[in-house]
Amino acid sequence: MQYRKNKTGEDISLLGYGCMRFTRKGSSADLDKAEKEIRLAIDGSVNYFDTAYIYPGNEAALGEILARIGCREKINIATKLPHYLIKSMDGIEKMFQEQLRRLRTGYIDYYLMHMLTDVETWDKLKHLGIEQWIEDKKKTGQIRQIGFSYHGHTDMFCRLIDVYDWDFTQIQYNYMDEHSQAGRRGLHYAAEKGIPVIIMEGLRGGKLVDLLPENAKNLIKNHEPKRTAAEWAFRWLYSQPEITCVLSGMNSVEMVKENLRIAEETKAGDFTEEDLALIEAVKKEIQKTVKVGCTGCGYCMPCPMGVDIPETFRCYNNYYAEGKSAAKKEYMQCTIFRKQPSNASNCISCGKCETHCPQQIPIRKELKEAVSVLEDVKFSMAKKAIKVLKLWG
Repeated sequence: MQYRKNKTGEDISLLGYGCMRFTRKGSSADLDKAEKEIRLAIDGSVNYFDTAYIYPGNEAALGEILARIGCREKINIATKLPHYLIKSMDGIEKMFQEQLRRLRTGYIDYYLMHMLTDVETWDKLKHLGIEQWIEDKKKTGQIRQIGFSYHGHTDMFCRLIDVYDWDFTQIQYNYMDEHSQAGRRGLHYAAEKGIPVIIMEGLRGGKLVDLLPENAKNLIKNHEPKRTAAEWAFRWLYSQPEITCVLSGMNSVEMVKENLRIAEETKAGDFTEEDLALIEAVKKEIQKTVKVGCTGCGYCMPCPMGVDIPETFRCYNNYYAEGKSAAKKEYMQCTIFRKQPSNASNCISCGKCETHCPQQIPIRKELKEAVSVLEDVKFSMAKKAIKVLKLWG
């Protein structure tokens, strides 16, 4: 296993174990199966295991498995605080102690603010006293590294990087999200400031394997050397030295073995010009399925009404290219799960965005189309619930 360094110089395995996708047995995780897979990963020197409070039963399952194996000191546990569910520091402390009990541990190695969406939300947490709480937890050793996970556009990610002395961060990043979400610019911005970056959704939930267009699959099949779609996606990530660790939701022995091999073989800077050309060709085939030719350049921003136009179009395109439910979920994460909602229905058709669009996209018209498919009844209910419960308020 290869390692890259955290902020204090300790080793993090290049391959991280994303625990959200344990195989389920009925309503709970199949612990015996997951234990075999985790044992194999630990034997292969994986030392970073990622979970979260809101993944149903996941923290408890990971805690039990690690207790069975008896390997707590060998590995790092990363989990997340759902700050949007909590209104007080007493609530944060109560939830943190519950997480320790679930995970059967006295400390969390890597603790994240889950889906920290904007500076305003961080300011709200600061007002509650989160900074002093973090300082106290780090002094007692109950939290060793503090960070945040992020879904949203690049500019806000860079702003969040600057509002606190973070130990690490976690972003969605893959070859299709190279210039959206935090993107390559956000990755480099964090790395330049010495902040380790953990990658989630390296395969976009498997979509860069299972839902590739046939022409893209054929490009990969006919390219030398022969590698799977998953291997090309991981190697694209591993070759970037700014990346510290890539999470994979492994749920089979075969998948663990394959991912261990790839993480061992791929070195920073390994990607050749021919390899990059393949990825660009695959991206072009995927992009042929898009509804709106938005490149995510951001020239249309900022919107006077706060609409996140590039993210809306990205989710709208994914709705047709990758699957309806996943695109709707991601749209919610990137628009209404924040203090200032940025959903497309906030558009007042002022037309300011269209005067700056290099692609001359009829943005107002396309936003209305996006609203018609992305903002359904479930979206409206979620938006109302967030407002009533003041989750991000």
